[in-house]
Amino acid sequence: MALFSSPAILIRRLDYGDFDLIITFLTYEQGKMTAIAKSAKRSKKRFSGVLELFSLLDIVVSTSNRKGLPVLTEASFSRSLNHIRGNITKTAYASYWAELVNDTLEEGRQQVAVFELLDYALKTLDVGDIPDEVLSILFQMRLLTLSGLCPNLNYCCTCHSDMADNNQYKINVDLAKGGVVCEHCTPYSHAQRCLARGTIKQLQWLNTCDLNKAGRMRFSPTAMRESLAFLEAFVPYHLGREPKSLKFLRRLRLQAE
Repeated sequence: MALFSSPAILIRRLDYGDFDLIITFLTYEQGKMTAIAKSAKRSKKRFSGVLELFSLLDIVVSTSNRKGLPVLTEASFSRSLNHIRGNITKTAYASYWAELVNDTLEEGRQQVAVFELLDYALKTLDVGDIPDEVLSILFQMRLLTLSGLCPNLNYCCTCHSDMADNNQYKINVDLAKGGVVCEHCTPYSHAQRCLARGTIKQLQWLNTCDLNKAGRMRFSPTAMRESLAFLEAFVPYHLGREPKSLKFLRRLRLQAE
């Protein structure tokens, strides 16, 4: 039996029996990891108030060569995120990001860049100095890139012409093809939506600049709406389902209108 310790972000939790929890973490050392927290629901000493979704933790896990899940033996806060938990909209965004990470990553594969991205997004969301919508655009673009699902915004998905040579103000997007299509190929595609050239340039820039600089990018209201609508259509299409947390986030937006 060996002990494994690492910074970790809690991205999923399930009740198991009367007292236990099945916990999925994104760890710095080993990527996504699922463990069992025994007696977590009745122990007031070991895990009280710690094992909440998207908590930033330091964990110790016991592993063995036998079949069965690793056992969570210790967990403590590395940073509390009280502002997120006190705000239903922030909670919805954090839940959506955690669900995306869980759905796109494989178990046991180190994903330092994804860990740093989620860690940055949650801490920044908690501080609140960047609009939640902008942070979600940044998170989704970066996660899609890191997971190999990044939308193609550079060239036509049909004829492969460079979109930098395209002078259209609005450029069509085909979700099935995975990106933009030029005006000549649009009649032969299933373009479901379009993006302004300026919006596309901003989305491209998000993937090439420093993470902290990207978070400071200013979006016009139109560019923000276009970017969110596009990414929140692109992500479910390529996941093959709509995340439950995204449905809840959309309901909150409708209620706020």
